[in-house]
Order: sequence, then structure tokens, then C-alpha cells
Amino acid sequence: MIKIVVVEDEKPIAKLLKYNLEQNGYIVLIAQDGEAGLALIKESKPDLILLDLMLPKIDGIEVCKMVRRDSSVPIIMLTAKKDETDRVLGLELGADDYVTKPFSIKELMARVKTILRRSQDKANPISTIHLGELTIDLERYEVKRGSKEIALSPKEFEFLKVLLRAQGKVLSREHLLESIWNYDQASEMDTRTIDQHVARLRGKLGAEGQHIVTVKNVGYRLKTDGN
Repeated sequence: MIKIVVVEDEKPIAKLLKYNLEQNGYIVLIAQDGEAGLALIKESKPDLILLDLMLPKIDGIEVCKMVRRDSSVPIIMLTAKKDETDRVLGLELGADDYVTKPFSIKELMARVKTILRRSQDKANPISTIHLGELTIDLERYEVKRGSKEIALSPKEFEFLKVLLRAQGKVLSREHLLESIWNYDQASEMDTRTIDQHVARLRGKLGAEGQHIVTVKNVGYRLKTDGN
């Protein structure tokens, strides 16, 4: 599953972020000062960092600078300061986005999804992927076995594409609903939609359909030769 580190010293804000991110299907780890944040980032290797600017021990600007020495992990900076100089400095040091407190949690979640999607696109620039005997063209939305095309609906292809770009990571049903159907909150009925699509997709992919692995009580991952 997608892992996010939140480095935030204000406990109510950290708690709010953790709750909403977990509701969106992410694993969330919290650090309350810059020093602990750096250690947690190094240990957990997250997919995204939400980084407060004003932190005890080591401030957010310095944390950002140190992370960028050996990592390109996406960073969204959070701050109560509205000074444009701080914003520009954070972006120049390599932050991917900048959110000023107080912020709309809905807007922040949208930014998180956008940054993660952009990051996955950068990490997966190849448009054609092979899965067993299948050739999957991500730009043309085509799946072929040899010269024979397998007809997938747009949602089925999008589902396969999201799994491919997750590179073997487990994606929760809630995360899949949000990524593919843009649902903000998933109901039990909604999550059954995912299971139904998986059943149809597995059937259409034939033997390669077994690469879509069910992770009990969580969601799905795509098992490839390397994972």
C-alpha cells in the first residue's frame, strides 16, 4: 500500500491528517519533530511526505534540503506562514507543493492524489508493459495476446493500469474506488463494485488474470515476475 510520512508537531493537525489519509487507504506514519522525521523517512522509505515548515529540533526547510540530497520522494510542505519567500524557498529546495494553514482537508487530499499520480507516471514512463503472454499498451488502452486484442471496458483497463503502476504494492478497495471512479468515500456496496470488476477482469485476462492477487480484508495487488 502507499505509505505517507507526516512530519507535524501540532498533534490535532497530525491526528486529522492521519485519520483522513487512512480513510483514503494510505498507510500513515507520524513524526513530531524534524529529527524524528528524518529518521522515520530514512527507515520507512515513504511514497510521499507531508512536511510542516516550523518544526522543533530541525525545521522543515532543513529537513527538505536533507531529504533531497539522496531522494526524489514527493514532498508537500505545510505552514502557517504566508510569507512568499518561505514558499519560494521551499519549492526551490525541491518541495513538490505548498499548502498554507488553515487548509481545506478535501483540497489537501486532492493534492495528495495528484502528486502521487504524477510521481507514479514519472516512475513508469514506459507505455508498453508485458504481463505473461500479454502486451499492454498504456497509451492506446490496448491489451493483446499475440496479435489478438482482448476487449476491456475503459474502467477495466484503468483498473489494470493502476495496479501495474503500483509496482506490486497493495492497493485498498477504497483507494481503487477513488483513483478510478473518483469516489470520496466508499460504502460497502461501492467496494463490491471493485470485487465484481476484478472477477470480470480475471476472466478476460485468462491465465494472466491470476496475477491479480487478493489481499484479505485490504484490497488487491498485481503480482509480476519481479514481485
